[in-house]
Amino acid sequence: MSDFQVKINGISVDVTRGMTVLQAATQAGVKIPTLCYHDDLVPFGSCGLCIVKQEGSAKIIRACSAPVVEGLSVITHDTELFEVRKTILELILSTHPSTCLSCIRNGECELQDLAAEFGIREQPFEVRLSDRPKDTSTASIVFEPEKCIKCGRCVQVCQDLQGVYALEFIGRGDMTVMAPAAMMKLEDSPCVRCGQCVVHCPVGAIYEKDQIADYIKAMNDPEKQIVVQIAPAIRVGLSESFGLPVGTVTTKKIYAAIRRLGAVAVHDTNFGADLTIMEEGSELLGRMSDGGLLPQLTSCCPAWIDYVQKYYPDLLEHVSSAKSPMQMVGAIQKTYWAEKMGIDPAKLFTVAIMPCTAKKHETIRDKAMFSSGHQDVDLVLTTREFARLIKRVGIDFLSLQEEEADNPIAEYSGAGTIFGATGGVMEAAIRTAYNVVTGKELENIDVEVVRGLEEIKKGTVDFDGTPVRVAVIHGLSHAKEVMDEIRAAKAKGERAPYEFVEVMACRGGCIAGGGQPYGATDILRKERAEGLYQDDRQSAIRCSHQNEAILKLYEEYFEKPLSDKAHHLLHTTYQEIPVYKA
Repeated sequence: MSDFQVKINGISVDVTRGMTVLQAATQAGVKIPTLCYHDDLVPFGSCGLCIVKQEGSAKIIRACSAPVVEGLSVITHDTELFEVRKTILELILSTHPSTCLSCIRNGECELQDLAAEFGIREQPFEVRLSDRPKDTSTASIVFEPEKCIKCGRCVQVCQDLQGVYALEFIGRGDMTVMAPAAMMKLEDSPCVRCGQCVVHCPVGAIYEKDQIADYIKAMNDPEKQIVVQIAPAIRVGLSESFGLPVGTVTTKKIYAAIRRLGAVAVHDTNFGADLTIMEEGSELLGRMSDGGLLPQLTSCCPAWIDYVQKYYPDLLEHVSSAKSPMQMVGAIQKTYWAEKMGIDPAKLFTVAIMPCTAKKHETIRDKAMFSSGHQDVDLVLTTREFARLIKRVGIDFLSLQEEEADNPIAEYSGAGTIFGATGGVMEAAIRTAYNVVTGKELENIDVEVVRGLEEIKKGTVDFDGTPVRVAVIHGLSHAKEVMDEIRAAKAKGERAPYEFVEVMACRGGCIAGGGQPYGATDILRKERAEGLYQDDRQSAIRCSHQNEAILKLYEEYFEKPLSDKAHHLLHTTYQEIPVYKA
């Protein structure tokens, strides 16, 4: 129900109190250009592109941040506004290198799109480029200050959404720059490599470390045998790169594409997700039955692990020792699978297609990531890199016939699929833990209390008379609230009001990770998540403990969850990391 009407270019629009002029214009079918604005962030009118005229007044307002008021009538487009916006763009371009064809964002750049829309063909202003060097210090993210347009989106997302404060505004006026504190390298800053700065940057100033060349080199090396796994979120993320509707599941086309890319085997990280539930769930039930340290915190998100190692090292004992599904699959590829196939693990080149930039660093995070006697996962490509690779080698993705993955690291449950959405790890764990505790299957395995985009979801799950208190968090700024609660209870010698807590660094979970297609909003997050839930509903099995391939793995190799061999290959330890490196 609307509160009142406003006029956009003479068109009456029903609005509610609290809406902005930009939102009202969108509702009226009018597109106002923006560059610093993003749906995830609090607008602060940095770029000035969204200026509109207020009728009956000489006042110019910024549509992204100006609230609607009764009686408001605005003009969003006329010749004067066009020229002002064009001049703003020309000034921005005067401090931006004209290397679009060689930029990683070529064809996916908001500044490039706007320059085309405004017909900018010449540069009327003196070019003034930054001389700050490219920062390649991290294994995940590259920062290229020369391309920064000072929109501030990276700073906002790092500070407000993630609560990490690795990036900030430094200087004043025209001398303002976006950079890590004290102009240090990203690797020495509090950066947790989540990549949210990457997916929120409108240009190519900050981006994932591109490693497509490493894959192609392995393709052309006769001594290498490539084995590839794909994460849960890839099956709904890649579709957008090929013009398919958001949330479209393309799993079996992805398998086919990977084979065209020279892989000798195609595996699925969902198998590792089911394996994670068996290990992490057994660890949780052990803590609950033996009076162990609770709550248990999930461990599958590497950016979250980086965050807790830096900001809450006193809570590291609460973190599950289970590796992420990706690292579990890499370890068994170079041990169990290599033995079954009679392949020398030294010749295996294990590749993971991930929705996450932090996964690149996870492969070398500590010695546990070399548990097979080799680097367990040799290379991580993000969803975006994978899409570029497919296009680069001439694969017509949309015309591919569907194919199956290769057993035994192929079978997975619906529970493994929903790992990609916030609440998915918790829901998968509940489905299996309920069975272990009660000996029965959960009657309704759709655990709605942990689903959705509410930042902190809390609830209690009834395990046939045993209440299990849970919390689900996505977005690291919100993790602080619950971690402070756990820390305070611990200081008092009390037990925090949870048994199990899931944390995902990125809003929405892996479906909107730092390596996924650009442009994620809450609308897109919901559609991507629904794609995973639909895939879950259609699965023949929907619980990790029902996965026959997992049960066979334990029978043939690990014996049981938390066995000595399982601990060696599937578990890890954590250490405190200084927030700032000296």
